[in-house]
Amino acid sequence: MQKFTLQPDSSRQSSTPNFLNELNEQQRAATTHVNGPLLIVAGAGSGKTRVLTYRIAYLLQKHHATPQNILALTFTNKAAREMQDRIRNLIGDKASGLWMGTFHSIFSKILRFEADKIGFSSNFSIYDTSDSENAIKLILKELNYDPREIKPRTIQRKISDAKNQLILPGAYKTRFVHSTLDDITAQVYDIYQVRLEQTNAMDFDDLLIKPVKLFQENPDVLEKYQDKFRYILIDEYQDTNHAQYKVTSLLADKYKNLCVVGDDAQSIYSFRGADISNILNFKSDYESAVQIPLEQNYRSTKFILQCADSIIKQNQKQLDKTLWTDNAEGDTITLLENFDERDEANRIANYIKDMKLRHGYQNNDFAILYRTNYQSRIFEESLRRKNITYQLVGGLSFYQRKEVKDVLAYLKLLVNPDDEQALLRIINEPSRGIGNKTMNDILKKARNERRSVWSILKNVETADLYKPAKARIKDFVIMIDHLRSELQSGTPVLDVTKKILEQSGYMKALVEENSAQALTRRDNVLELQNAIAYYQQNTKKPNLASFLQEISLITDSDKYDENKPAVTLMTVHASKGLEFPVVFIVGLEENLFPMGARDGEESNIEEERRLFYVAITRAQKHLFFSFSKMRFKYGEEQRQARSRFLNEVDPGVVRTESGGTIIQKNGDSVNPSSDREIDYDWKTAVQSKKPSSSGSSYVYEYDDDPFNPGTQILHPTFGPGKIIQRTGSGKDTRVVIFFKNRGQKTLMLRAAKLKVMT
Repeated sequence: MQKFTLQPDSSRQSSTPNFLNELNEQQRAATTHVNGPLLIVAGAGSGKTRVLTYRIAYLLQKHHATPQNILALTFTNKAAREMQDRIRNLIGDKASGLWMGTFHSIFSKILRFEADKIGFSSNFSIYDTSDSENAIKLILKELNYDPREIKPRTIQRKISDAKNQLILPGAYKTRFVHSTLDDITAQVYDIYQVRLEQTNAMDFDDLLIKPVKLFQENPDVLEKYQDKFRYILIDEYQDTNHAQYKVTSLLADKYKNLCVVGDDAQSIYSFRGADISNILNFKSDYESAVQIPLEQNYRSTKFILQCADSIIKQNQKQLDKTLWTDNAEGDTITLLENFDERDEANRIANYIKDMKLRHGYQNNDFAILYRTNYQSRIFEESLRRKNITYQLVGGLSFYQRKEVKDVLAYLKLLVNPDDEQALLRIINEPSRGIGNKTMNDILKKARNERRSVWSILKNVETADLYKPAKARIKDFVIMIDHLRSELQSGTPVLDVTKKILEQSGYMKALVEENSAQALTRRDNVLELQNAIAYYQQNTKKPNLASFLQEISLITDSDKYDENKPAVTLMTVHASKGLEFPVVFIVGLEENLFPMGARDGEESNIEEERRLFYVAITRAQKHLFFSFSKMRFKYGEEQRQARSRFLNEVDPGVVRTESGGTIIQKNGDSVNPSSDREIDYDWKTAVQSKKPSSSGSSYVYEYDDDPFNPGTQILHPTFGPGKIIQRTGSGKDTRVVIFFKNRGQKTLMLRAAKLKVMT
C-alpha cells in the first residue's frame, strides 16, 4: 500500500473548484485522488463527511464521472441525506441522480430491478426483526419445540450471524453444528429460508446476501452494475461485515476505484457482525491502494482529545494516525463519584440545570450516554422531576408500536398478498370471527400443499372449514382484493389507507373501546397518516411499495432530532457520528462499562475500549465521567467496582469535583470529593474483618448472629446505622437498616460487611 505524504500544494489552480480552498492539506489530497483504491483513515471529528461530500462534488465538477457513475454507501439514512444536501449546495443540480444511501436501501433497490433473476418478484416484502422472530416461532412450533424454552430471538440472532458471514443453510448444517441449539438452528434455518421464498419476502440480512448471489450467478448483471458504478465510496468502513465486504468487492473488481473511509478506533459493532479486519487488511486486498490519514480534529478541546488518545493507545492493533487540534485547551474532564444510580441521575440533572444558567446552554446541548438501554429509566425519572425536557433515542420505535404495525401489515398485504406474517397479523384484527383453530387448519393445509396462505384463502370454498368461518374469510379476501385494485388503478396511498381503516373496522374498534390507551393508539394511527401525507407531498413518484421500504429501513440514528430542544438520552452505540457541547458518560463500572469479556477474549475488552473512545469523542467542550459505588441489580443493592478505564485515562486531564486526582490507591480515590464524604473517617476503620485492637467493635460474617433489630452498626459505604428489621435465614438473610447519612436501606447480610458498634 502506498502511504500518503504531504506534497507542496499544487491544487490551488484557477481550474480547481473553489470549495477545495476550504480543506486542509490531508483533506484536499483525499478529495482529489481520483483513480485507484483509496483508504482514508478518518479520526474522530476530522471532517470525514466533508471529505466524502467534496470528493463526490470534485468527481462531478471535474467531469471524471456522471452522477449515475457514483455509488456512495452509508450506514444511516440521515448521513446520506446530509451528504446529498451538502453536494447540492456545492454544485447544484449536478448532484441529482446520485446513488447514495445505506447498504440496505441501495441493494434493496437493485434487488427490486433484478428480483426475477433470483426467484422473487419485485414487490417482495422486507421482514424486520420482529417479523423474522414470529416466522421462526411458527417454525419451532411445527418442529414440536416450545418457543418458551427455545427462544425465537436466540435462533434469529444465530441465523443472522450466519447470513452476515455468507453461511447458507446447507453449509450451516454440515459445518457449524456443535450443540443441540446449533442443531435446532440448522433445522429452523433451512425451513425459514424456504418459507421466505414461498412468501416473496426477504429479511434485513437477505438484502446483503441476495445481491452476492445475484452477481455471482449472473455475470452479465454484475458487469452492468460494475460499468454503472465506476466510483464507489463507503463510509464507516470499519463497521462493514463480510457480506458487505463481499458485495462491494465484486462491484469494485473491474475498475478498482474504491474509496473507503473509516476509523479502526471506532469499530464497535462486532455484535452485529462487523469485521474490523476489513479496514485493517485493506492494504493486502488492494496492494496499489493509497492511505491518507485525517488527523486534525475540529470538534473537541485539547484535554478531551488527550483523554481519548490515552485510552485508545491501550489497544494493540491500530492503523497509524495521531490526532491533534488547534482548539482551545478547555476544561479538564470531571469525575463524578456517586453513592448509587439515583444519586448519579439526580446530580447530573442538577449539573444540567446549573450549566444552563451559568453557560447559557440549551437542553439539546447535553447528552447522557450509557452502555445499556435499561440505564435510561432512572435518568428519565430524574429529568422529569427537574422539569428538564429530554428525548430518548433507541427506545420503542414509532413504527414498532402495535397499532402502527397493524396498519402497516394491511398495507403490506396490498403490495404482497403472499406476505404470511402481515396476513397472520391482521386476519382477525380487529376481531372478525376467524379464530386460531381456523387459521391453524389453514396453515396446516398450506404447509402440506406447499402453497401460500393467501392462495388457500382465495380458494376457501374448497377448504374443509367451518361454514361461517369460510364466509368471513371470503369477505376479508374481497375487501383486500378491492383495495389492491384501487391501489393499482392509481388511488393515492393516503386515500387507500383511510379506506383500509374504515372498511376493516380498525379505527371504529379503537373509538368504541373509548379507553385512554385506545385513544393513544388512535392518535398514533393518525400520526401514521401524517407520515404518509408527508411522503406523498415530498416524493416525485410516490408509491406504497417504496414508502414501506423506506420506513422498514429506518435506524436508531435516523430517529435522533438534533433540533429538538431536549436533553438526549442514548446508548454509546447510538451516539456514533453525533456531537454535543456537553457529554456525560455514566455507569463507568466493571461489568457495566466495560461489559464483562465474553469467554475471556481480550478482543472484546478492546472493543469496549473503542466504545469508550467513541463516547469521549462525542464531546466538544465539557465532558463528565460518572460511576456509582452501589447499584441495584437483581432486586438488591450491590457494591460496584469502578471501571478499569478510569485507571487507563491520562490522570493529568481528569479531576474529581474538588479538583483531586483520579489515581487509585487501595481501591479508593486519593483525593475524593470532600463534599461527598461523611464528616469523620470511618472507611479505614472497617477494612479489616478482625476485631480492632481496642476491642470496641467487631466485624462478623453473615452466619454470626449479633445483627438483630436495634443493633448499632457501621457500613463501609453508608457509615453508621441501626438495624430496624431482619428477614430470611442463612445466605438469604436480609436486614433493613436506617443510616444516619443515607436513610433506609435493605441489604443482603452476607454481602454487607457490617461492623457492630459496641
